[in-house]
Amino acid sequence: MKIVAFKQGGKAALGVYKGDDLVNVSKIDKSLPTDVGDILKARALGKVSAAARKAKAKDVVKGRVSWLPPLQNPGKIICIGLNYIDHAAESPFEGLPSYPVLFLRVNTSLVASGQPMIRPRASIQYDFEGEMVAVIGKGGRHIPKSKALEHVAGYSVFNDGSIRDYQFKSPQWTAGKNFDATGGFGPEFVTADELPKGGKGLRLQTRLNGKVVQEANTKNLIFSVQQLVATCSEVFTLEPGDIIVTGTPAGVGAFRKPPLWMKDGDVCEVEIEGIGTLRSPIKDEPAKRRAAAKKPAKKKPAAKKKK
Repeated sequence: MKIVAFKQGGKAALGVYKGDDLVNVSKIDKSLPTDVGDILKARALGKVSAAARKAKAKDVVKGRVSWLPPLQNPGKIICIGLNYIDHAAESPFEGLPSYPVLFLRVNTSLVASGQPMIRPRASIQYDFEGEMVAVIGKGGRHIPKSKALEHVAGYSVFNDGSIRDYQFKSPQWTAGKNFDATGGFGPEFVTADELPKGGKGLRLQTRLNGKVVQEANTKNLIFSVQQLVATCSEVFTLEPGDIIVTGTPAGVGAFRKPPLWMKDGDVCEVEIEGIGTLRSPIKDEPAKRRAAAKKPAKKKPAAKKKK
């Protein structure tokens, strides 16, 4: 299934694509959550499929919708750095990683497809990173690599927008990866049975204003989805609704000569074969408004009492 979360008329809903038609399954089964993460926690993918099978012409979505991230409140957003050979080679780091480079994002950094990714006031070094997302559907700890894909419910698309000067202010990357509304996510969540095993062999392309800036294939991940799930579960318990953002290929703006940064008015698209296209307009964070300080009103002197 290809599932999306969206809003129409101010109301959140869950949709499933049947061919080119988007069906509002929330109309068919009102008990369904409108967030894929909640669907996974409730083990309700079967109910979503059953609702989609019941869909009739009246359930097809008409008119414009606003996308929501497929998971609006992931439990853990686990990101992987330097996970393509060509990207590791273009970076200033020496050699290939022998262990996955793990870092975390926070939920306030996420933004839906079609909504602006925000370049913060603090920096102009706003970079693009097209990536495939693996979504955890079944939790566990110490998951063996041979069983890892049993824990992956499906896949999505991510733009790991990075504020490079803040990323490299220190040896760890938290600051540069977590400015508000800098990471695009979605819109589609595609169940694992619709894609090659481990999401392997899918073409990934990032375009900035229509120009291809990244071109790769997910078969070239240094650490496969299976390995990432196994490794992450050594560290912490994986839970339904966690996501693993699997890494970006070469071509990022920071390592170009001259560097290429996203700016206000740009449009960045990340497309992954078989999953979908994340489209993100870029917008500057509004300049800080300095309200004029109001001077306290002068008190009129009290009238003297006549003796």
